[in-house]
Amino acid sequence: MKIGCSSSSSSPLLAVVSISGSSDLKTSGSLGSRILPASQSRSSPLDRLLRCKTMSSNHLRHVESMSLLPSGAGKISQLNAVVLGESIASEENDLVFPSKEFSSQALVSSPQQYMEMHKRSMEDPAGFWSGIASEFHWKQKWGDQVVSENLDVRKGPIHIEWFKGGITNICYNCLDKNVEAGLGDKTAMFWEGNERDVDASLTYSQLLQQVCQLANYLKDVGVKKGDAVVIYLPMLMELPIAMLACARIGAVHSVVFAGFSADSLAQRIIDCKPKLILTCNAVKRGPKTINLKAIVDAALDISSKDGVSVDVCLTYDNSSATTRENTKWQNGRDVWWQDVIPKYPTSCEVEWVDAEDPLFLLYTSGSTGKPKGVLHTTGGYMVYTATTFKYAFDYKSTDVYWCTADCGWITGHSYVTYGPMLNGATVVVFEGTPNYPDSGRCWEIVDKYKVSIFYTAPTLVRSLMRDDDKFVTNHSRKSLRVLGSVGEPINPSAWRWFFNLVGDSRCPISDTWWQTETGGFMLTPLPGAWPQKPGSATFPFFGVQPVIVDEKGNEIEGECSGFLCVKGSWPGAFRTLFGDHERYETTYFKPFAGYYFSGDGCSRDKDGYYWLTGRVDDVINVSGHRIGTAEVESALASHPQCAEAAVVGVEHEVKGQGIYAFVTLVEGVPYSEELRKSLVLMVRNQIGAFAAPDRIHWAPGLPKTRSGKIMRRILRKIASRQLEELGDISTLADPSVVDQLIALADA
Repeated sequence: MKIGCSSSSSSPLLAVVSISGSSDLKTSGSLGSRILPASQSRSSPLDRLLRCKTMSSNHLRHVESMSLLPSGAGKISQLNAVVLGESIASEENDLVFPSKEFSSQALVSSPQQYMEMHKRSMEDPAGFWSGIASEFHWKQKWGDQVVSENLDVRKGPIHIEWFKGGITNICYNCLDKNVEAGLGDKTAMFWEGNERDVDASLTYSQLLQQVCQLANYLKDVGVKKGDAVVIYLPMLMELPIAMLACARIGAVHSVVFAGFSADSLAQRIIDCKPKLILTCNAVKRGPKTINLKAIVDAALDISSKDGVSVDVCLTYDNSSATTRENTKWQNGRDVWWQDVIPKYPTSCEVEWVDAEDPLFLLYTSGSTGKPKGVLHTTGGYMVYTATTFKYAFDYKSTDVYWCTADCGWITGHSYVTYGPMLNGATVVVFEGTPNYPDSGRCWEIVDKYKVSIFYTAPTLVRSLMRDDDKFVTNHSRKSLRVLGSVGEPINPSAWRWFFNLVGDSRCPISDTWWQTETGGFMLTPLPGAWPQKPGSATFPFFGVQPVIVDEKGNEIEGECSGFLCVKGSWPGAFRTLFGDHERYETTYFKPFAGYYFSGDGCSRDKDGYYWLTGRVDDVINVSGHRIGTAEVESALASHPQCAEAAVVGVEHEVKGQGIYAFVTLVEGVPYSEELRKSLVLMVRNQIGAFAAPDRIHWAPGLPKTRSGKIMRRILRKIASRQLEELGDISTLADPSVVDQLIALADA
C-alpha cells in the first residue's frame, strides 16, 4: 500500500548551585508556584534564576533513604546532599557534577553555552535547524519556509512540516556520505550473537554493499517508493540492513518487534497492507528458541482471511537457532534470504524523496486496543535524531556505542540505526538477552568491544542490581565514559547504582525522556554542561519548550506538578497516525488546545529540573490525593531488600482507589510479613500515610517486553482479578512470569 501524509519562547532555567534547607515532605502544591494564562509568555531565564534562589522548598519529590541502600546505591562521592530527619535526603538537592576534564572536552561544556544555544533554537528555530540541516546531503534545498505548523485544533487541522521541498535520502546520509568522507573502512556494526562465541562485524563500505543488494532485490520484486514493507526480524545485522534498504528506495518500513503474537502481527499487516514481509526462521533468546517463521505463517493466514494477502515472505536462515528442514515452507511465496540476496549488485541508485515523504510506520499500543500507526517523515526526523544523538551522548568519532534496545521499538530506530549512523558511529548490535548466560554478559560485551557509551533501560539496571556486585566488578568497564537511561523514569537508587558501580562514579548519565511520537530526545542531560540530580531528566533539548499545565490547561510556572505538554513543534515530531488523523488530533492535541500533550505527569523542582512521574493514566486517586505510581515505586525501590517495584491502582470501596504494589525482592531474600510491613513503612515515611500500599504482591519477576517496559496493563488485570481479560502476552520477554504472579496472588 502506498503511504503518504500530508511563537516566541524562552530558554529553560538553570541553577547550578547546591541549595540547603528543610522540608516537611508535603505533596500538595508548592509555595512560590503561580498560574499563568496559556497565552502569557514565560519569564526570562535570568528572572527565574533570581526568583528560584529565594523560593522556599516544601514540595519534595523522589526522596529516598540514603543510609539503608544496597551496595553501590549509596551516597555519591561528588554529592553535596542535604540530609533531612532520619537519614532522608532530597533528590532535589543532590547535585552530581561532571569532572572538569570531561566538561572541558564536551561538545556543550557549560550552562551558559547551553542557554545560548537553546535560546537561539527558541527565538529563531528556522535559522537554528536549517543551519544544522545544511550539514547533511540534500539533492535539492528546501524552500523559503523552513517550518509550517499548527498545533491548535481551534485554528484548523493539526499539521507539522519541516524542510518541505527539500530533497534527500536518509540511507544516503547514513552510509554513502560516510563512505565518501573516508569512513568506508571504519566499523559500522559489531554484532554479538546470543552465544558468547558467535559474533561478526561490518565496515561502512560492507554495510552499504549489503544494503544495496537487498534494496535491488526489493525493487526487483516490485517494491516502489511509498510501498509498505513489514520487517519481523530479531536483532541480527539484517534488521538495520532491512531498514536502510527500504529507506534507500523510498519504501516505508514498519518494524514489528519479533515477539509479537500472530494476531498482533496480523493487525499491523492488515492496517498497512505491505508488499512484502521480511523475517527469519527462528531466533534464540537465552536458552529459549522462538520460531518466528511459524508466527509469520499464522499472521499471514489471518490477514488473508481479512482480504490482505502478502505475495513474498523473505526469510533469513538463522542456522544458529534452527534448520531449514525444520522450517515450514510455502512454495511460491517464501524465499530464503541467502539464496537470492547475494546474487544482486552491490550498488543501488538512491530514490530521492521529499523531506515530508514518509520514512517509517511504528505501531504503538493504544488505549482502545487498536495499535496506533505512528508515522515519521524523512527530513526533520533525520536532522533531529542525528543532533540529539550527537549532543545527548557527547559523541566523539572514537566512541563505540551500544544501545540495548530492539529495533522493534522507537529507541532501536532512532538510537541503534539512524541517529548513530548519521554521525558515522560504531554501533554494537546484540541478539541475546543481557543476563544470559549470566548477569555479567553486559559488562563482558562492554569490555570485548571497548564500549564507551552504554544506553539501556532502568528495568535492566534494576534487574542487574538484584545480583551480586561481582557480576559488574569482575569486568573492567574502563572504556565507559557516558551512560544512558531510556524507557521510563529511573528511580534514584537505581541511578546511583548505575553511576557508582557501573560507571565507577565518573560517567555522566544521560537520563532521557522522549516517546515514539517525538522521534528523539525531548528532555535530557547534556553530559558536560550542568550537574545532574539522580532521577531527573533535567532540561529540554534544543528546540523543545516543555510546559507544565494544570487540569484547565493553564501553564504553571516555578516549582510545580502537573501535565507535561510541549509548545511548538520540533523537527522529529510525528506527523500523523496512519489512516486516522482524527485520532491523532484527539489523542495528542485536543486535551490541551495549542499544545502537544505527552500523556505524562511531571514535576519541576525549585531549580527548574524536570522529574517525570509516569503516565497520567498511572495516577492513582486515593481519597482525593492524586499519587503518581512512579513516586510510590521509587519509595519502595529505595528499600534495601527491594530490587524492583511496579504499582497500579485498584478499586477500593472506601478510598475510591487503592494502591496495589508488585514487589520483586533482592535475590535470596524470603517473603515475610515483617518485610511487607517494612516496605509499607518506607512509603509512609517518604511520601505520607495516604500513599501507603494497600496490598503488597510478591513478584519473582515483572511482565516486561524485551526492551524492558513493564506491562502495567497486565498487572492491573491481575490486581483486579480480571484474569480472563489479560489479552496478548506474547510480547513479554518471559510470559511464564504471568502465571507465577497469578499463583502468588493470594499468598
